[in-house]
Amino acid sequence: MTDATTLSRRSLLALGGAALATPALVTRAFAVTPDEIKKRGRVLIGIQGDNPPWGYVNSAGKQEGIDADIGELFGKKLGVPVQFMPLEVANRIPALASGRVDVLFATMAMFPDRAKAVQFSKPYVANQIVLLAPKTLEIKSNADMGKVTIAVARAAAQDTEVTKNAPAGTNILRLDGDAASIQAVVSGQAQAVGGNIFYIRRLEEAKPGIYEQKLVFSNIYNGACTRLGEREMNAFINGFIDEIKVNGELKKITDKWMKADQPPMPERIEGVPFTAS
Repeated sequence: MTDATTLSRRSLLALGGAALATPALVTRAFAVTPDEIKKRGRVLIGIQGDNPPWGYVNSAGKQEGIDADIGELFGKKLGVPVQFMPLEVANRIPALASGRVDVLFATMAMFPDRAKAVQFSKPYVANQIVLLAPKTLEIKSNADMGKVTIAVARAAAQDTEVTKNAPAGTNILRLDGDAASIQAVVSGQAQAVGGNIFYIRRLEEAKPGIYEQKLVFSNIYNGACTRLGEREMNAFINGFIDEIKVNGELKKITDKWMKADQPPMPERIEGVPFTAS
């Protein structure tokens, strides 16, 4: 890393919330460029560790999933090995801000509030945020959500959407990660769960034939994330995404894991710049 990294991780942690609330300070402390990553000899990628098929650790201890495959391609583009760091949902941005990872390929939905803390790339994959519950439970509208306890992964897109759409006073159970929120509804701790389009597969594995999708909250897009102000990294990642779209490698990955065609990626998302200023 550059001389700017002389501000140690210990010093940043001592600054606490004030440091995380000041993106410019974080950027100066841990800014990195593609050339510096190449000289280091490895790229540190933050990814989800318990959210198949986006990112998960298999029985052999290997990172797999959509983001893992894309991350491996990114390492090849840089010409260095990849070191994945599995992260819980709420730890993704702090891990990037504190310099523990160089980039997030971590199911990062592109929202304006997040764009204030990280630099998004162009979108590379689409997702939906939905509500799932047992087939026997009647949930036909947002108003019906107020009758049940809803589990969500804390600070995830589904937390945002459930909070926004549920009636005031709805019991929302915020847990650390996707696996915990799925387990909560399977165990009966919650009656419904906010998740993405792949949650139904995991619920089906746990209790076949019991669950169904009740509501669709939003269509969203995921992007890679770097620190604010890292223009070279942002430009390099955008070039990488363009390349894997054109050469078909991105489609191979989404076909493999999603088994469905992806919609066209948007040219712009309101409040979320794709290019570092």
